[in-house]
Amino acid sequence: MRTLGLEKRSCLLTEIKDISVVLGIDNVCKLDLSRIVEEVRAQYEALALRSWEEAEALTRRKVFGSLSDSRREIADLNIQIQKLRSCIVSQKSQCLYLEEHIKEAGEHGEMALRDAKAKLVKLEEALQKSKEDMAHLVKEYQELMNIKLALDVEILTYRKLMEGEERRKQPSQALSLLLKV
Repeated sequence: MRTLGLEKRSCLLTEIKDISVVLGIDNVCKLDLSRIVEEVRAQYEALALRSWEEAEALTRRKVFGSLSDSRREIADLNIQIQKLRSCIVSQKSQCLYLEEHIKEAGEHGEMALRDAKAKLVKLEEALQKSKEDMAHLVKEYQELMNIKLALDVEILTYRKLMEGEERRKQPSQALSLLLKV
């Protein structure tokens, strides 16, 4: 404000210097230069005071205009800050929501993995039991096959014995059959 006032004052001083005062001299009148100097001084002071007041008013208008613009700009920036803060809060809540879902999905995945491992253990145990049962059944089957083979051999032996017995009896029957013919 002071700089603006000084600039305005220097402008007014240059305007005052350019003012020329024309005095008419009357031979009859006695010239009172002190009164003229006082009048010019009073005009100069009034002009300087008016210029100073105009400079202050202009400065106030500029300062208040600038202050008003700054306030408006600050209000706009505050609005933008509030929008960004609400956006940040929204993003944080969305992140928390996603983190919770990720945590839940991880827990479900871990539970599913544990269940799958438990089922795998049960299946492996069942497979091992089935293998043991199968080995036992194969062993029983082999024993039964050995018994069957032994029985088959025994049956064959008895058959052979019976056939031998029948052959021994058969020649006499064959003879009797021949004789009958």
